[in-house]
Amino acid sequence: MKILIYGAGAVGGYLGARLQQHGHDLTLVTRDVTADVINSNGLILTEGDETIRTTPIALTSIAQAFTTGSSTDYDLIIMSMKSYDLRPALDHLVAFCPAPPPIITVQNGIGVEQPLSQQYGAERIITGSLTTPISKESANQLVVERADRGLGLAPMQAGQNIQKWVRLFQTAGIPTEGIADYQAMKWSKALLNMVGNASSAILNRSPGAIYKIDALFNLEIQMLREALKVMDKLKLKAIDLPGSPATKLALSVRRAPKLILKPFLTQIVAKGRGDKMPSFHIDLMAGKGKTEVIYHNGAVAQMGEKVGVATPVNMVLTTTLLQLTRNEVDWRDYDGNAKRLLQAVRQAEQAMKRK
Repeated sequence: MKILIYGAGAVGGYLGARLQQHGHDLTLVTRDVTADVINSNGLILTEGDETIRTTPIALTSIAQAFTTGSSTDYDLIIMSMKSYDLRPALDHLVAFCPAPPPIITVQNGIGVEQPLSQQYGAERIITGSLTTPISKESANQLVVERADRGLGLAPMQAGQNIQKWVRLFQTAGIPTEGIADYQAMKWSKALLNMVGNASSAILNRSPGAIYKIDALFNLEIQMLREALKVMDKLKLKAIDLPGSPATKLALSVRRAPKLILKPFLTQIVAKGRGDKMPSFHIDLMAGKGKTEVIYHNGAVAQMGEKVGVATPVNMVLTTTLLQLTRNEVDWRDYDGNAKRLLQAVRQAEQAMKRK
């Protein structure tokens, strides 16, 4: 197949390296520096004892990808940029590709794929959730941190047959499962992503440190319970993703006593991130002025308001992290200051009760 990967960071690079390794014609659209290095030295992927070097074509704009032909030249487009970069990327794609082949999205978060569906139709869109953690050691060197995870794929349009795409990734050495309900998949992945993420970014402390403070651990549980209540209203059940026990997480948060729940959630954080700080913190430290919290805690809060579920914790985590991201408040005021965050949640709870 001839495949275009738009947004070749860690995730796009990983998928691309495996696909080209197994014989597919691969074109990447990525940043200038990354494209130069890949074109000169190849794209290198290490997983366990195996290291491969692939040689995809790396371009720096979507315009270049369509200069020599039309959208019919590609059999598949994979959108793998960050969630907050998808909408501007779509504007560029539409200009050069009004009638695309099937598109697979692999962004984290809830509702990220909606602009693509609105533009091209749900029948062209397959949603993906990658649970495999990938680290980017340099512009062209990627490392698979855990090999016991994989990729979930689900159609946006109910009844759409996606087995062709499941097999594509399976034969490329990527553990892949087909999932019927894309919304259940995306909400389940969001639950896993939200654990120890926003609070860690706001307070500038590791998830492990957050979990040692009872009041903050309780805040994390309340956050997850709010999300599960919203899912109940939407009639969505948590489902397991490759190597990621979202059903066990949901059941534990709903029913398990704190004595059992605390070590279980701590284990999820430790296995998922190791000693690394979570993604929201990484983006905040990078000073990008963007955050994926709006597609996680923000989406929970927005949907909660729509279906009549109070979500004070998710709302406060979202608004606070957005303010920090936009430099509207001083991060030093929240650095290690659990009392300030807890106070903001109490105020939000009181305000919701007065409504």
